[in-house]
This record gives sequence, structure tokens and C-alpha cells, in this order.
Amino acid sequence: MKLHLKIWRQEHRLAKGDMVAYEVDNISRDMSFLEMLDLLNESLIQKGERVIEFDHDCREGICGACGMMINGRAHGPLKGTTTCQLHMRSFKDGQTVYIEPFRAASFPVLRDLKIDRSAFDHIIQAGGYISASTGQAPESNSIPVAHGIAEAAFDAAACIGCGACVATCKNSSAALFTSAKISQLVLLPQGKPESAGRVVDMVNQMDSEGFGHCSNTEACEVECPQEISVLHIARMNYEYGKSLLLRK
Repeated sequence: MKLHLKIWRQEHRLAKGDMVAYEVDNISRDMSFLEMLDLLNESLIQKGERVIEFDHDCREGICGACGMMINGRAHGPLKGTTTCQLHMRSFKDGQTVYIEPFRAASFPVLRDLKIDRSAFDHIIQAGGYISASTGQAPESNSIPVAHGIAEAAFDAAACIGCGACVATCKNSSAALFTSAKISQLVLLPQGKPESAGRVVDMVNQMDSEGFGHCSNTEACEVECPQEISVLHIARMNYEYGKSLLLRK
């Protein structure tokens, strides 16, 4: 199959970018979207042109690095799918496809489709961890956790930090990401002792990074490749309010 691509090209962080047209032929329907970009880059190398830069790592839907806007949707047309898991059979022969980086003030473009997600790292560093004594690990059954609670914490921990929630939110909110990282700890016994300080520190850091407020449209859940529930945002707001009362 053959595709007409319109790809965002930007030399560096402060440069003015633009959409550039490319044509890619001999695309297998079984290729992943990133493999299609690899095919395009091979042709650019043969022509002596600069390749299109994009983030990727595991290519298994685990790391969250490959996020990009495809025809205006984060990670493309399929629900619950990362860009690396998107295959070319989802497109039609001769179709025009627009490819852009995630757009958010807190995710500055580094080059082409590469963005800086370090704002997420700063939120984690503010409190997305527990303090534990060093030494031998406790026996796994010494702290009983109900199955439902464990599953809820695991679902929150499934967040891969790709940033699709931010890119699709009209306010560029990081509420879904931050709330998932808070929920995975506050639900478990090990995370409760530091829960009051953690939620305040992480929410404050989220605000200082320049992310907007939650728009309550739930677009983040729709575009999240792990389908993280917006109910975690409700839990974060509850824990934040409770923590402020406890601090008084």
C-alpha cells in the first residue's frame, strides 16, 4: 500500500516548525506504524536527507515513549493502543495521514516528533514513592491486601506515562497521570503512612509544571492506551482535600 504523509518537522526546540509532505510506497499491512516510519527514514538516508526523529524504546506498548498525534488523535485511530501497537491495516491505500508531536506547553518539542516529558518525572520525584527500611524483604503474606484493592492498585500502576492524556485534554491537564500514580500507592498499606504529604506534594508539582486543570470531559480516559479510569482523578481530589484538612 501507499500513503501520503504530512509530518511535523522542527529542527530544534526554538525553531519554527512546519508540516512536510512525504510519500511512502510498498508498505505492508502487517507493519507497525513505527516500522512504516522506519521505512520512510531508510529512504531519506538513501537520499542524504535528515531522518525524522521520534521517540521509541520497547515497541511492545510498555514504555510509553512512542506517543504522537495521528490524524488528530493520540496514538492513532484505535482505542487502547499505543503507536507502536498500531498496524498499517488500520489505514487505507492512498490515504493522507497527518503526524504531529503531542502538543502541550509542558511537553516542549525537542525535534520533529520528539518531546520532553521530564515534567512527568518531576511529579514522580515530588512524592511518587514510599519510604521503606532497608534489609530483608518482608514475607509476602505478612500484610494482607484484599483482592479487589490489589487489582485496583494494579490497574492504576498500569499507567505507562505516555502523555496521551495531556495531549488530548483541551486544558493539557496531567490529572489522569498524577492521580494514577497517587492511587497505586494510597490504595495499598505500604503507601498509606505518607499519603497525606504525597498527594499535596505531587499535585502542587503538577501545577508548577504548567499543566492545566482537569476539564471533566473524560477525553483522557478515551485516549489512554491503558484505559486508566477517571475515577482515579476523583480519588486524588478526595485525598487532596482530606490531606489539607489533616494539615490544619
